[in-house]
Order: sequence, then structure tokens, then C-alpha cells
Amino acid sequence: MAPTPRPGTPRNATTELIPLARASGILAGAVRHSSGRTFAVFLFSAASAAAAVALPATLGHTLDLLLEEAAGVERAVVLCAVLVAAEVLFDALEALVGGATSARSTAWLRRRGADHLLSLAPHRAADRFTPGDLVTRLTGNAAEAGTAPTTAAIGLASLLVPVGGLVSLALIDLWLAVVFLAGIPLLALLLRVFARGSSDSISQYQRVQADVAGRLLEALGGARTVAAAGTAERELARVLAPLPELGAQGRRMWQVYGRASVGSGILVPLLTTVVLAVGGLRLVGGSLSVGDLLAAARYAALAAGLGAVVGQLNSLLRSGAAARRIAELLALPAVRHGTRPLPADGPGRVELRAVTLSRGGAPVLRGVDLVVPGGTTMAVVGRSGAGKSTLAAVAGRLADPDAGVVLLDGVPLTEADPSELRREVGFAFERPVLFGETVGAAIGFGPYEPTVCEIGAAARAAGADTFVRLLPGGYSAPLSDAPLSGGELQRLGLARAFAHAGRLLILDDATSSLDSITELHVGRALVHDVRTGTRLLIAHRASSAARADLVAWVEDGRIRRVGPHERLWEEPDYRAVFADTGQDTGGS
Repeated sequence: MAPTPRPGTPRNATTELIPLARASGILAGAVRHSSGRTFAVFLFSAASAAAAVALPATLGHTLDLLLEEAAGVERAVVLCAVLVAAEVLFDALEALVGGATSARSTAWLRRRGADHLLSLAPHRAADRFTPGDLVTRLTGNAAEAGTAPTTAAIGLASLLVPVGGLVSLALIDLWLAVVFLAGIPLLALLLRVFARGSSDSISQYQRVQADVAGRLLEALGGARTVAAAGTAERELARVLAPLPELGAQGRRMWQVYGRASVGSGILVPLLTTVVLAVGGLRLVGGSLSVGDLLAAARYAALAAGLGAVVGQLNSLLRSGAAARRIAELLALPAVRHGTRPLPADGPGRVELRAVTLSRGGAPVLRGVDLVVPGGTTMAVVGRSGAGKSTLAAVAGRLADPDAGVVLLDGVPLTEADPSELRREVGFAFERPVLFGETVGAAIGFGPYEPTVCEIGAAARAAGADTFVRLLPGGYSAPLSDAPLSGGELQRLGLARAFAHAGRLLILDDATSSLDSITELHVGRALVHDVRTGTRLLIAHRASSAARADLVAWVEDGRIRRVGPHERLWEEPDYRAVFADTGQDTGGS
């Protein structure tokens, strides 16, 4: 099973800046969403940092008191204990509130991403991302980006430690601070190299992770095909093919992090040693006490605390890379809606004017002009790939044309109120996906909840009532436990569409899995048992086209002819359409 190719997106400076700007906005939004908790994390982290900065001076003072056998030793020891306990307590509160903040931010990012994904035209995300990539962006990437508020708060507070250590070092002895400052350029260079190398490797690692997830999802979706073909080993190799690159990017990340850690592991002790050496000389000269030297050694280590800074920076870089991947999803334009109501009791007249639409750079519909009179049934026929399903999607606004306009009862679909549009335009598909806890709930799933009687009537019209009643529990049977064949699943999808039938009902090859008798029953029910309105049928059978009032013959993305089936049947090319589909080719 080969992976589905995705159209490439041109990359230039402008398109690169958009995700970066959006990523920054996403992270800022996450911080605002959890602003109270983020501020609490900062306060707890800052309090812990303050205790850590105050402790060395207190320890040094306590040591001097002990050496001099001066009064106040007990109070100094108690103060040391209080500072240690405070640091532990504030660290625990930081971890507790920080975990809750990250979880809250992650939930917000996932909800925002899912809401935007569902606001897109159904094909928009599928043309740009694989299902596995989308899942990765809304799960793992959202979780990594969701840690940004906590990481930023802790990172900002953690700067208080080296700054406080440097200031305290200067207060103890200015020469010690000068010696330490001589090594600051090396620390800054180390951080810059780390940030530059880590950012790219993290982005590449996340990209390959999404690739593996996409391949795995494809394999799971086609598990029966893989098993039947006996190609499990080959499919496993395909799924795991990106692992070497994933490993290479992982090693690259750790190499960058390792070099920074090794650099800090050499530089920090070196700086501390130099400060101690100068401090020893100052001690011999009588400028420092033993306690001062102890405090200075500790403050030198705090001031050079590159490990904590590198760790927080690494987390922020991962959050930023993850936010850029979410930003690419959010950058897809959502469907724009209007507020214009449809005419009351409109007949369901559909009109397409000069409609053009392309997918992946290839034209699918080419200047289509079509009128479906209100209250009529029109079948749309054509060879595979002619553009029938795309025409149906455009007619019901599951997709917007690149050019042209689509009107329902004189109202452009882009201007119509979306809630009213979804109540008045129903769809049934070739491979319906059912939602709901029970079979009855799956039929009732839609813009409004039909009554029990309406659900039963819709099921009878779709030829589903008989097998539903045979299920344990009937309409209350759990959907997950219902053993449904392809034809039964399709009938439930039809029942769902019939239960919510409005002025326009679009059946996109929704009877392909039904036998001829059941299809005939459904066709009659559409006329007698379902709300009267306009019907647009994507048909592959000549018998389906024959029962329609009109037929729109689509060829190469254009309307070749519109007329009754009997008249079109006289043309050999029209008859060849049904011969090519392998369906019945009987005339009227």
C-alpha cells in the first residue's frame, strides 16, 4: 500500500514567516489562556529562586558565627533550615501548578486545532496533510506546545538565580564578580550555538515522527488488504522506513544538547575554580572571611547555572517547533459564512454559474453551468473521474469553487446562514461514517434531533428497519456492537439523510452497495415517504438515471448534456458511460 502523495506547497520567505508569526501568536495565546496559573508558576519558581540565592549567604554567615563562637548561631541554623524547606516547598508547588497549567494549555490547543480543522472544507486539510500527520499535530505536537506557558514562567524565574548569584558575588567582593564576568562571553556563545543547532533538529525530528504516524495509520486502515495480500513484512518495512532518519535526527538533537552540556560541564567548574582561586588570595589578604569564601563559591556556581537555562531553552525550542506545526494547520483558510436566510418554503432550486474548481493544480470542474429545477430529481452521470462527486460537494457547499457561484433558491451559498443551510441541505455518501452511542442515535445524528417516530420512518424508507429490529435492543443496540455489512451501513447512512431531509437532498453514490430491489424500494421511498424537495443523485446505474426527472451528463469536468434519460440513451457515448462502470446497462 503506497502512501498517498500530497501536493507540495511553494516555500519562500513570506510563507516561512507566516507560520513563525502564527506560532508566536499560538504560544502567546496559550499563555493568555492560562495567565493566572502561569503567573502562579512564575511566583512559586521565583520564590524558590529567591530561597536558593539567599541560602549561600546565610550558610556563609552561619559558618563565620560557628568559627567565631559568636551569639546567634541557633537562629542562623534555623534560618538555613527554613530556606531549605522553603525551596523544597516552592519547587513542589511549581511542579503541581505547572503540570495543571500544561494540561490546560494542551487541551486549549487541541480544542482550537480541532475546531479549526472541522471549520475547513472537508477536502482542504486532506489535500495538505495525511491523516496520521493531522493526528500527530493535534496530539503530540499540541502537548509539546502546551508546556510553553509553564516553561516560559519557570525559565524567566530561573534567570533570577544566575542574576542573583552574580549580584551577590559582587556584594561579597567586586573583584570576584569581575573575574566571573570575564567568562560571560563564552557562556553566551555556548547558548547561541545550542539554540541554533537544536531548533532545526527538533523540527526535522517532529516532521519524521509525523511521517511514521501517517504510514502506520494507512497500514492500519488497510489491514485486511495487507493480510489478504500476504505483504505484512513489506508493509512493516514501509512503515518503519523513516526510522533511520528519525534516529539520525534524534542523535543530532542529543549531540547538540550533549555538546552544550559538555561545554557547560567544562566552563562552569573552570569559572568556579578561578573564582575560588582569587577568593583564596583575597582570604589570605584578609579581604574575605571563610564564610564569605564559601558563599562566593556557591554564588559562582549559581551565576554559571547554564544547565538549568539550557534545559528550559531546549523545552521552549521544542514548544516553538511544535507550535509551528500547529500554525501550519491553523493557516489553512476556514470556510467563510454569511447570515442571509434562505427564502421561506423555497422549492430547492440549485444553480451553478461558471463554476470552476481545481484539486492539486489539476482542474476538476471547468466552467460548469447547471440548473436543477426545484422539486425535481436530477441524476449526475459520467465516467470515473469526470467530476461528479466534486459537483455534488459544490452544490451542497462541502467545497467552494475557485471561480463561479452556486445558488440555492437564489441565495449564494457563501452568503447563506450556515445553520439554516445545514438544516436544508442533506447528504448521503457511498461510505457513510456513523456517529452515536446507539443505532437510533446514529440515524438521528445531524443539525437537529428527530423524534423516535421520524427515525423509524426514515429507517423504513431506507430499507433499514427490518435488520435494525433484528439487532439485540433494536434501535437501542450499541452501535459499536452492531455487525453491519456494507449494504446495511449504507442504508443507515441513507436513513440518517432521510431523517434530516430538507429542500435539497444529495445522494453521492449512496446506493452503490444496495441490491437492485432495495435500490428500487429506496427510489420509491424518496418520492412517497421522504420530505418533498430537490434530489441530486450521483448515479452509476442506468436504472437509477432512468428514474430521475433529468440527467446531467458530466464529461471531463464539464456538462456535456442535460435531458431525460430516454433521450440521452439514444447517444452511443452516453450508453458507453454505464458500460464503463460495469453496472446495469439497461435502458429505460
